[in-house]
Amino acid sequence: MKNVVITDYGMGNLDSVARAVQECGGNPLISQKAQDFQEAHYIILPGVGAFATGMKHLSTSGLQEILYEQVINQGVPFLGICLGMQLLATKGLEGGETNGLGWIEGEVKRLEPDQPDTRIPHVGWNEVIFNNPSPLFEGIPTGKDFYFVHSYHFSCQYPQEAIAHTPYCGKFVSAVNKDNIFGVQFHPEKSQRLGFHVLKNFLSL
Repeated sequence: MKNVVITDYGMGNLDSVARAVQECGGNPLISQKAQDFQEAHYIILPGVGAFATGMKHLSTSGLQEILYEQVINQGVPFLGICLGMQLLATKGLEGGETNGLGWIEGEVKRLEPDQPDTRIPHVGWNEVIFNNPSPLFEGIPTGKDFYFVHSYHFSCQYPQEAIAHTPYCGKFVSAVNKDNIFGVQFHPEKSQRLGFHVLKNFLSL
């Protein structure tokens, strides 16, 4: 069974992600210890909350350096969920302009309503439409619904790294990929069968 470390930086539904990983065949461990990350076959960065707060927690805990070593230098497959995806960006504008991890170039901006009745935050089920082929969505038809809760979105600098979008507030990026780094704006752990399919695909990389 593959070791899946779920990054404990005080942001997000860690237990629900761990339960989903276990149901999908992984061996989940919620941790902030360097040794656990060194033994990880996969790393997940969940997250709920503000960009600036998330980066502060990663920095002050030492996890930013630990993640860099394992994901960038060692090539361990990585999945960012919701805020965890947004923190991959060069910078974010939530809570003041803040530098992100910078692993996928772009910035995180507030969703802007395109209709008078468009609600922010974006909460609930919505379509995920694939832009580019990705092993993360293997066996899943494009246009299926996943569960979202967010007010900000990731604007990618390079379109090829935006592997899916969702038609809300015009259109926003709902999944990214660069090399061994993946991110989803939706919550796979809350997206029932198809969300678990995404997690199983990730654990098959």
